[in-house]
Amino acid sequence: MSNTGLSVFDETIQLTNIWLNDIMARLDWDDRHRAYRALRATLHALRDRLPPNEASQLAAQLPMLVRGFYYEGWRPAVTPSKDRTIADFVSHVEEAFSRDPDENPERVVRAVLDVLRDKISEGEIEDIIKVMPENIRTLWRG
Repeated sequence: MSNTGLSVFDETIQLTNIWLNDIMARLDWDDRHRAYRALRATLHALRDRLPPNEASQLAAQLPMLVRGFYYEGWRPAVTPSKDRTIADFVSHVEEAFSRDPDENPERVVRAVLDVLRDKISEGEIEDIIKVMPENIRTLWRG
């Protein structure tokens, strides 16, 4: 039975939950809200460092629900950000976990990027990595 009455909505909710479950498993968490904050903050940090065309190509491969919060607050005219360091990138995720000081934001970023590597096409991941500043590329494993 459908939860929303529209299969397209039910499917995107199901896919989003799969993504959140994968993040929780990688981080050994049992809190879906934390996983959502991790995904949202990491996607925003990534999006804001990509040229608009590349950011849109990534969005096309996200579940519809994730795509919605990915685009939330986006200002393509001011992207890509000039931030060049891992610390700059990670600071955006750290901000999302300011009330959770025991969490290592770089660990969170790496876990979310690992999930993206599993869920997004290899070609798109390669394109993203190519346009990222060299030292930020090291956040991606593999």
